[in-house]
Amino acid sequence: MRIGVIGTGRIGTIHANTLSRHRDVGSLILTDADAARAQELAHRLGETAAPGVEEIFRWGVDAVVITTATSAHAELIGRAARSGLPVFCEKPIALDLPGSLTAIAEVEAAGTVLQMGFQRRFDAGYTGAREAVRSGRLGRLHTVRALTSDQAPPDAAWLPLSGGLYRDTLIHDFDVLRWVTGREVTDVYAAGSDAGPRMFREAGDVDTAAALLTLDDGTLATLTATRMNGAGYDVRMELAGERDQIVVGLDDRTPIASTEPTGPPAADKPWTGFLERFGPAYEAELNAFVEVVRGERANPCDGREALQALRIAEACELSRRERRPVHLAEIAGGSPPVVA
Repeated sequence: MRIGVIGTGRIGTIHANTLSRHRDVGSLILTDADAARAQELAHRLGETAAPGVEEIFRWGVDAVVITTATSAHAELIGRAARSGLPVFCEKPIALDLPGSLTAIAEVEAAGTVLQMGFQRRFDAGYTGAREAVRSGRLGRLHTVRALTSDQAPPDAAWLPLSGGLYRDTLIHDFDVLRWVTGREVTDVYAAGSDAGPRMFREAGDVDTAAALLTLDDGTLATLTATRMNGAGYDVRMELAGERDQIVVGLDDRTPIASTEPTGPPAADKPWTGFLERFGPAYEAELNAFVEVVRGERANPCDGREALQALRIAEACELSRRERRPVHLAEIAGGSPPVVA
């Protein structure tokens, strides 16, 4: 199998490393807007660098992995679909609903595969939570509390391109909330704060956000995110039911300290970022993609699934901006699929 990797930044490098050593992948063709960066990575992995995207399609590949800037995702997904190629793409499909819907339509018209990169679906903690909820261990689920906290803010130049805290960061929580619970979000109420560094206000973004989500069975979920968590990278999900309560992301590296006299000590080596925390999950999702391409398993996260997470993010952004509750029915792209 020959795979084209478009984009060799941080996550593209991780994915290229995973694919390069996969037993069912014979070779890679790498390309990037920074040609020297792609060439250096190709040399290090013993793979081939292409001058540009055109060569990826002209030289012939069996599948495409897209890890470029978000602004290029939808166009590249469409190009791959028209070429009859299965695609793995980092989230999101696009920064807006029209772009996402157009790309999904192209994939569905071509009858090809689009697997989206929501790596938390492959994390052991979230998988265990899903099993606990679906097995009935918790009883009736009544409350979910989730958070994503970055240790340090991103570069100021990247903020206007990110889509904002809901679309860029909390979108992972929105996706995995649906995946773990098997329920759909019906209503949201969201707020955000830009009281941190000025660069967030200049980008029209917030550095801290919170949202209250109501699920279609009445379960309440609270989700928070921040770019300014100096203690370390913190991603957790707590699920409380009538019988039991569980937590994802609580281990000896969770960057939180107890004030109780008998509480656990602070982490000696707290998580510093998502690539470190979710390393095994990133590898697992690419292994799954190879299996999908080989026809050995069903797509674990298609474009329609990713669309629902983006719709929730759009609803939260609208709620924050207009300071009101928002029904998901107000957001285009409805009629969501049944969560498998």
